[in-house]
Amino acid sequence: MALVGTGIRRLALWLQPRVERRLLPATVLMGLVIGGLAIAYSQGTGKAATEVMYSGQAALGPLLANSADYTLGTLTLLVACKGLAYCVSLSAFRGGPIFPAMFLGAAGGIAMSHLPGLQLTPAFAMGIGAMSVTMLRLPLTSVLLGTLLLGSQGLTVMPLVIVAVVVAYVVMLRLSPAPTGRSEADARTGPAPA
Repeated sequence: MALVGTGIRRLALWLQPRVERRLLPATVLMGLVIGGLAIAYSQGTGKAATEVMYSGQAALGPLLANSADYTLGTLTLLVACKGLAYCVSLSAFRGGPIFPAMFLGAAGGIAMSHLPGLQLTPAFAMGIGAMSVTMLRLPLTSVLLGTLLLGSQGLTVMPLVIVAVVVAYVVMLRLSPAPTGRSEADARTGPAPA
C-alpha cells in the first residue's frame, strides 16, 4: 500500500500543475479519464462502475460483505483503476482523501487475503490502515480507521493493524523526496554553510 499510495501521490502532484495551466479543458479531460477507467473496470469484471467513480464510502461495506464474489484479478483491476481515478481526482477535482484511501486499502487487503495464512478480517483492516497512513500521513488516525470500522473484531486485529501502519509509514517516508527548502529554524540562524 505504501508503494501504491506514494505512486498515486507523486503522479497527482506531477499532473496538478499541468491541469492548472488549462483548467477548464484539462478538468473535462480528467473527468473523461475517470469515466473511461470506470467503464473499463465495469466491462472487464462485470462489477459496478460506481466502485471506481465514487469515493468508496458507500461501497466499503458491500465490498467486505461480498468479498467472496471478487477474484484476485478483479481486485487487482479495481485497485489499478480506482488508484488511477483517485490520482486524477487529486490533481483536478475537489474532494477528500479519506474514503478513497480507505476503499483502496480495503480492496488491496482483500486481495492480499488470498495469500496463505492471512484471513479476510485482518487483511481488510491492515489494508485500510496502511493505505490511510500513506495518503494521510497520520499514523494514529490510520490505526483507528482500520480497527474501529470493524467494531468488536477490530480489537482483535489491532496489533496487526499497528504493525501494518508502522511499516507503511516508514516505507512511505523512505520513498518520499527529501524537503528542498531550509526549515524556519535554519533560516533564523543565518545562511547555510557553503
